[in-house]
Amino acid sequence: MQLPSSEEIIDDLAFFDDWSQRYQYIIDLGKHVPKLPESEHSPDKLVKGCQSNVWLKSEHRGGKFHFVVDSDAVIVQGLLALVLAAYNEKSADDILAFDIDDYFLQLDLESHITPTRGNGLRAIVGKIRELAQSAAA
Repeated sequence: MQLPSSEEIIDDLAFFDDWSQRYQYIIDLGKHVPKLPESEHSPDKLVKGCQSNVWLKSEHRGGKFHFVVDSDAVIVQGLLALVLAAYNEKSADDILAFDIDDYFLQLDLESHITPTRGNGLRAIVGKIRELAQSAAA
């Protein structure tokens, strides 16, 4: 299954009446994200600043980034799916131009996750943007 776009996710989440249903949707999205093989859970792929372990592998080919992620927490894997919907298979310029703050605001996400999860989400976004900035330079 291909992940829905960031716009589709915003629309899908608006359909649910309460946050328990939204959490379930986010968790279900995470189940469809291809995971990084455990053999690649190396320290150089570990994202610093996350409460749970998060590994990020990136490849830049054909002018676009391809990310493979993994986490040891189910909800975090779902949050990673939200980030991938915004950034995966995009050019460095597209990544840098995407308004992630507005996206999270439209999802009403950060008011419904713990501050430590929010910090971890920001760490992942920061790492992806750093990779995009390096490629754009």
